[in-house]
Parts: sequence; C-alpha cells; structure tokens
Amino acid sequence: MTSTKNRTISRGDTGALIGFCIAGVAIAAYITVLSIIRIVELARGVDVPVLAEFIGSKTPVDLPLSTGDSISVGLDSAVVTAPQLPAVAAVPGIMGQIAQILTIVVVIGCLIVLARSVLAGRVFSRRNTALASTAGITGLVGFAAVRFFDNMLANATIAHITDNGVENAVISVEPFTFVLAAFVLALIGTVFVVGDRLQRDKATLEDETRGLV
Repeated sequence: MTSTKNRTISRGDTGALIGFCIAGVAIAAYITVLSIIRIVELARGVDVPVLAEFIGSKTPVDLPLSTGDSISVGLDSAVVTAPQLPAVAAVPGIMGQIAQILTIVVVIGCLIVLARSVLAGRVFSRRNTALASTAGITGLVGFAAVRFFDNMLANATIAHITDNGVENAVISVEPFTFVLAAFVLALIGTVFVVGDRLQRDKATLEDETRGLV
C-alpha cells in the first residue's frame, strides 16, 4: 500500500520542475528533428559524412608542420565522406537513428511523468520507482545500441570506400562509462525503492497510532 498523502513543494521547486519539463520537450523535439534529417541523408546515400574510429597505433598519418616538414601521428578518428553509401552501411545507420529517437522520447517521457508526480506532491511510490527504472534501463540499453549501430555504419563505410583495404576500423564501447552509468542507475533505483518503503512504513505507523494520541 502506497501512501496517498501529498506534500506541498515550494514555488521555486515548482518553477524548476516546470522548466525541466519544457526543456525536456524541447530537447526531445530537437534531437528527433536532427535524427530525421540524418535518416533522410543516409537513405539518400550520396556524399554522406560518416565518423569512423581507428586504432591509432596501426593508422599512422603525416601531420604537416609550419616549417614544411611533417611528423607521423596515429589516427584515432576521422570524418569520411562516402560518395555512394551502400545499403549494408545505410541500414544500421538508420536503425541507430531510430534507436536514438526512441531512447530519447522514452527517457524524457518517463522523467516528465515523474516530474509531474513530484509536482503533485508524490515523490516516492511504486509508480515513480518504475518510471525512474524504466528511464534508466532504456537510456543505458538505448545509447549502447546507438553506439553499436553507428560503429556498424562506420566500418561498412570504410570497407566500401577502401575496398576492404583498411582492416583496423573498430567496434568500441567504453566499458568504464557503461559500468559507471549502470552503477548510478542502480543507486537511483535503490533510493526510490527504499524511499517508497519508508514512506509506506511511516503511513502505516501513523494509521496505527492515530487513535492513541
């Protein structure tokens, strides 16, 4: 049983939460528009810029100096323009953009609903715990999927342009960032679960002691 007692929040907090909701809608709309533009660009498949990553130690390039000489440096990433983008590259690229739209919409949607619940004075509840958990898991899995599809796009593009002449394009996921995000999300979920339990225990205690005072 979840307590239904609402608590009044200050005007400053109310304004901040309303501003958060407005900003969330604006961010979701902006990223959605950019993703749609990118989808159209990928579907057209002509002169498409693609960010590719390389193993720096295996991709030496000459960096020109002002003196006229040059030094050898390792290339970690570069934007490559594909005159004609093959379907094997365009499809994962489009899937990555769709995953990005869905992830942003779901995450921001859950957070806005959560903010509305807080505005109503309900901070800890099973519903809010589910909203926070859904936003966190969706963000974690969604952005990992976006990264995966972008790497597929980059590697397929490099393979097509160089006729498989470059074999050191990589598929990479930052493990530390992923683990840290998972830890933070688990902590937030635990806070909501514990807060909901404490709130329900307090409500039960108040009901039991109401007639004793």
